[in-house]
Amino acid sequence: MENSRYFRIRLSTIRPDKVTTFDIYLYLDQKYILYLRAGDRLSDGKIGQLHSRDTGDSFFVREEDRQIYRDWVREEMNSDLLNPFEKAKILRESSVALMEDLFENPDVNKALDESRPIITDFIDLMEKAPEAMGFMISLSGHDFYTYNHSLDVSIYSLGLGKALGYNAKELEELGVGSLFHDVGKRNVSLDILCKKGGLDEAEWEQMKMHPQYGLVILNNHPNISDAVKAACFEHHESWAGNGYPQQLMADEIHPFARIVAITDTYDAMTTQRSYNVPLKPLDAVTMMKEKLAGRYDPDMLKAMYSVLFKIKAA
Repeated sequence: MENSRYFRIRLSTIRPDKVTTFDIYLYLDQKYILYLRAGDRLSDGKIGQLHSRDTGDSFFVREEDRQIYRDWVREEMNSDLLNPFEKAKILRESSVALMEDLFENPDVNKALDESRPIITDFIDLMEKAPEAMGFMISLSGHDFYTYNHSLDVSIYSLGLGKALGYNAKELEELGVGSLFHDVGKRNVSLDILCKKGGLDEAEWEQMKMHPQYGLVILNNHPNISDAVKAACFEHHESWAGNGYPQQLMADEIHPFARIVAITDTYDAMTTQRSYNVPLKPLDAVTMMKEKLAGRYDPDMLKAMYSVLFKIKAA
């Protein structure tokens, strides 16, 4: 047992009174302590009480039970006992926990491969319960960590891709591309990434390298499509041609990168961070349309409004 590896879970993914199929461990005093055995259950009150203190660094499952946990989440997605909004919450919370581990995994190839089932789960839910997608998006925007941001950008991108008429295969590629759009930030100094306030010129030049760093990382993966690479390499290009790193313009920019340019900015504008007050969804898109006109594909920006109406209906 001492040699076991663990991955994080969110307690909010555990439905009260449902028997678990995996052991749950509590991380306390730098040790993993068995908290709930497979075959036991947690009461509603207990989950509520613990979840209020769950920072995301408290509850773990053994690595060898990862597939059992994934099957548990998938079973919940197919359960008749849950409404689409409860399913959306479980899917997003379980995905955030998995994303944290993926982003901290030094093996990017493994992370890319393991991200696909996450994207497929989102696409399946979007197909079965379109109304749940809006709710899932409304859960976003509470904090700005790389993995939360990347997951939310991916959810928005899937919504926008759906509004633009993409098929399931295109959506899967778009989901992976948007999930890893910032993978190059692994090679940017943490001091720069975590700096509060503006960057100086040298820091900004370093930050602007992350699309190139990302492309190098993705080029080392044998099964990554050019579309996924483009989402990473071109998402800071501008429709008007004054973006970076290549100063591409309009249709020269890959459609996936044009989508991520919108959803990346939108998430940054609507998310609480230490140095900004988040905008309301409609205000953010209106500002992008009016104040930042020229940066984004105008037709895609128009389609983003239809995605937001889904959110408002949730």
